[in-house]
Amino acid sequence: MTTSVSEPRPGFFRRLIPPTPMSRRLAVQSMLFSTGEGAFNTGSAVFLTQVVGMSASRVGLAITITSVAEFLFAYPAGRVVDRFGPKRVWALTTWGRAAAFVALPFVGSFSEYLLVGLLFALTGSAGHSSFQAYVLDALPTKERIETQAYLYSALNVGFTLGALIGGVSLAFDSLTVVRWTPLLAAALLTANGWWISRLPAAPHDLRVASGEVRERPVGPGPLSNPGWILASFFNGTLWTNQVLLNIVIPLWLVEATDAPHVLLAWLFGTNTVLCIFLPAYTSKGVRNLRDAMRYVWISTAFFVGSCLITMVTHSTTGFLTIFLVWLGHVTVTGAELFISGASWSFQAELMDPRRRGEYQGVADVSRTLGSMWAPALYTFLAMKWGSDGQGWLVIAAIVVAASAGLVPSVKIAERFAQRNFPELHEDEAAEGADVEPPVPAKVADPAEPITATDPAPSA
Repeated sequence: MTTSVSEPRPGFFRRLIPPTPMSRRLAVQSMLFSTGEGAFNTGSAVFLTQVVGMSASRVGLAITITSVAEFLFAYPAGRVVDRFGPKRVWALTTWGRAAAFVALPFVGSFSEYLLVGLLFALTGSAGHSSFQAYVLDALPTKERIETQAYLYSALNVGFTLGALIGGVSLAFDSLTVVRWTPLLAAALLTANGWWISRLPAAPHDLRVASGEVRERPVGPGPLSNPGWILASFFNGTLWTNQVLLNIVIPLWLVEATDAPHVLLAWLFGTNTVLCIFLPAYTSKGVRNLRDAMRYVWISTAFFVGSCLITMVTHSTTGFLTIFLVWLGHVTVTGAELFISGASWSFQAELMDPRRRGEYQGVADVSRTLGSMWAPALYTFLAMKWGSDGQGWLVIAAIVVAASAGLVPSVKIAERFAQRNFPELHEDEAAEGADVEPPVPAKVADPAEPITATDPAPSA
């Protein structure tokens, strides 16, 4: 008797689907989160100015205050994650964020919005630290970077779906519809919190449940790790490709070129498509820190190329301008994709596994310091400095300098890890060889234990 064997799917399409049960569950979580966030963010300007009734300057002030609060919350939030376990904090902060969305339709003043914004800031800090800590802790070592890539794609899919939902709500041209749109985001995040609660407990969660994590781990923490602090700072500077992508190149197109403004939609559409389909491919080459540093320099080459290509559009006309501006946007997307793979490797290799929340909190603070100045400086350099866009050369030089600074920083952080927690990374590598670590019977978990894997920003 002949047994029919179904032919495997083409490699390209197979690569678009997360390969393990755990990575698929995490991808669903990422899509729920980003769809909810994207649905509100698309119409947030209309909501804050016309529904809440704030002036544009008040909106800017509120966003600045909440951004500073999130920055200040980052380190203590990371400590909380380590103390109570990443999964628990991740689920609670997701539900807390849902509660903030529920409150939004009832906000009617600057002070009321500020209170809700501070809740967003707190849940954003703790949620991001707990998300990253859970992914790194729950997944086998060999799956982390690959899963991060799939989660990055899933986030972009979700933000795209959210933008479509937000666009539909705006198309009604009704402030009542806009007012109640946050409830949809709240529903999606509530479901997301439930989904997170169904994930298997990570090893750190099990140590918390057993009472093992009652005191701070012995040995120096991330604040005593200068390599980690500096590497996070320079990594933040390399991530200013997002400033070029979302702020500087669009402004340059509008004010310094003859390209039609409708091209902006094509730029962001191209970036979204590339960030959905390519991360699973571009992350394949990162297996260790040496590969990560190679990706840093590839990202830098794309970043510099984008600066040089965009700079010359000051003097071009017609279709050539359109093509070059689009190409400049594509190359800065390349910078984003390659620095993503490198960043995930740094997180996996250079953090103390006992203190992932605290390390993530320090990284959030240092990375912010490495990038918070970029919108103002890059905009000034590109738009105001030099008669023919020579400021782009300074932007490129800043990024090259950051990459050069990252090289010794990573080496210092690597030596610190080898000196202070080498045995922990060896234990993780051994765990990664197993299909799935056993879950102790004394810890009840509603989800079946399955193989684990790793993502990007969340909650």
